[in-house]
Amino acid sequence: MELEVRHLRALCAIADTGSLHRAARQLGVAQPSLSTQLRRIEQELGGALFLRERTGCRPTALGRVVLGRARPLVAEMRALVAEARSAAVTGPQVRVGSTASPALAGWLRRLRNGGREALLQMDVSANSLLRMVADGQLDVAFVHEVEGCPLRIPPELGLRVLVEREPQFVSLAEDHPAATRSVVRLAELAEDRWMVDPTVDGEWDAVHRMLRAAGLSPRILHGDYHTTASLVATGEVVTVCQPTCQSRPGMAVRRLHGDPLGVRLILAARTEEVLESVYPQLVEAYWDTVRQSPSYREWLMAKGAPPGLGAPPSPYEQPYEHTYRERKPA
Repeated sequence: MELEVRHLRALCAIADTGSLHRAARQLGVAQPSLSTQLRRIEQELGGALFLRERTGCRPTALGRVVLGRARPLVAEMRALVAEARSAAVTGPQVRVGSTASPALAGWLRRLRNGGREALLQMDVSANSLLRMVADGQLDVAFVHEVEGCPLRIPPELGLRVLVEREPQFVSLAEDHPAATRSVVRLAELAEDRWMVDPTVDGEWDAVHRMLRAAGLSPRILHGDYHTTASLVATGEVVTVCQPTCQSRPGMAVRRLHGDPLGVRLILAARTEEVLESVYPQLVEAYWDTVRQSPSYREWLMAKGAPPGLGAPPSPYEQPYEHTYRERKPA
């Protein structure tokens, strides 16, 4: 006898209901049939999986071991069936991982309009998302690599580099004295408290390095993006932000003088086919957000971008057909 998913499902039902009778009713089978099936499974595995008591069934030590492996497999099969049924109705799906980006909504909308339904997994850790792609848990990941803090990119992944170096701007209260200028020097923020999300791969180190290079050692607080936004608006902290970040009430987004901090924007997948199927939509979505970001648009035009920003200029985006590469183990 070879164990099948239906056998694992039966074991989970017995454990969850605590009774052969209730498990049989849940599975839609006769109790004698389920009892026979359980005996055959136990014979195959070489030991009792449940203690039969007057009050019901309780897993043995062996049963707990088997259930620990069975539950994830049953859950994965349920997810597979659900995704397959959904795909039959809505079309093909793509599992997308992403760090935070204003371009994300436009990208997902373009994928959906093109007949690809996206299942989204957000994470502040780019390394975690890349590992999930390599392990087959995600199809593609859009991540930020902070300057000076290389990501651990699994060698089997192929890449598209959307932007080789995106300058990071600063977010501060709109009534901050420095907010009256379009370009802010770090020295003007020497007395401010900074907030950094330490769970973002590389950001804490990069911000510290940037401030030390400017001769500053301000107090640095730790917080997530949502907390940071509310504290910036009230003048409690300042923080680095993406140049495509939209100003909120009470908040201003300004360029940092000298562009002391940058990130590389990367799309990663296991195959070139997957990259080619989702990358053009990401390019369109990203440059849409650029057109809605006056400070960043002004910065790009100063670097030679066309006034209409109808297409990204080199070297800010590497040519689409040349950016895929196979990474070989070190």
